[in-house]
Amino acid sequence: MPTPDGDFLDVDFLLRDFDKVVVLCHGLEGSTQGKYMRGMARHFHNHGWDVAAMNFRGCSGEPNLRPRTYHSGATDDLKTVLQNVADKGYKKAALVGFSLGGNLILKYLGENAGEVWSKIIGAVTFSVPVDLGDAGREISSPKNWIYNQRFLRRLKKKVIIKAGQFPDEIEAGSLRSIKTLTDFDNIFTGPLHGFDGAQDYYRQCSSRQFLSNIRIPTLLVSAQNDPFLGEQCYPHQEAANSNYFKFENPKHGGHVGFYSPGSIYWSEARALEFIQEQL
Repeated sequence: MPTPDGDFLDVDFLLRDFDKVVVLCHGLEGSTQGKYMRGMARHFHNHGWDVAAMNFRGCSGEPNLRPRTYHSGATDDLKTVLQNVADKGYKKAALVGFSLGGNLILKYLGENAGEVWSKIIGAVTFSVPVDLGDAGREISSPKNWIYNQRFLRRLKKKVIIKAGQFPDEIEAGSLRSIKTLTDFDNIFTGPLHGFDGAQDYYRQCSSRQFLSNIRIPTLLVSAQNDPFLGEQCYPHQEAANSNYFKFENPKHGGHVGFYSPGSIYWSEARALEFIQEQL
């Protein structure tokens, strides 16, 4: 679907003319083809929901048309998808997001609570780095070196492609100096999207500051053994003070794990259960 700035977003749909729709948002360097996305889509669809699964810019397998890409606070793109879905006339809608996609959803729900799409009855998010700076330090720590390098390989490859598209705006030479995701955000993500480096990007886009403004039933689930989340990513106090925002902190689940025996993940069952409760 086209975006207001002349770019595009690829969205995958599961449609059966249901009157309810769930919009799914994936994590960092993920896509709609991820196992956790496909499983969540299938589970909701099997229980009477149409599905709109959003690929962030550059994550669908083809480079987007503008220098900018996706980031943790790009709620303008989420709004574009929601407007497109709203035009289809659904009676009820829900949001489900993972990690970075979960931060995007929480920020959207809280930053302009009075402008949230009125058909949304609830939202569920998993393993969300609600404090991006805190999560950045964790992911960049030695214990997460393997994950850090995996993300960086993918992100650097995209920068090289993007530099070929826009040589006057993006310079790939500095990739050699990047050792952590925080380095990447400081040199590329932040400046490319109008932020003054990584810390300014984290400060403006962390969803934790918006949680108290949420006015739609919303659940965040983050495991105690999530290797990517530091203490500031567990918003117990915000949940205690809110009538709308709920936080669950199970002992196990890792980062977007939440497996369970059988074909249905625990996260899939929990998300559907919470949303169905709002009906």
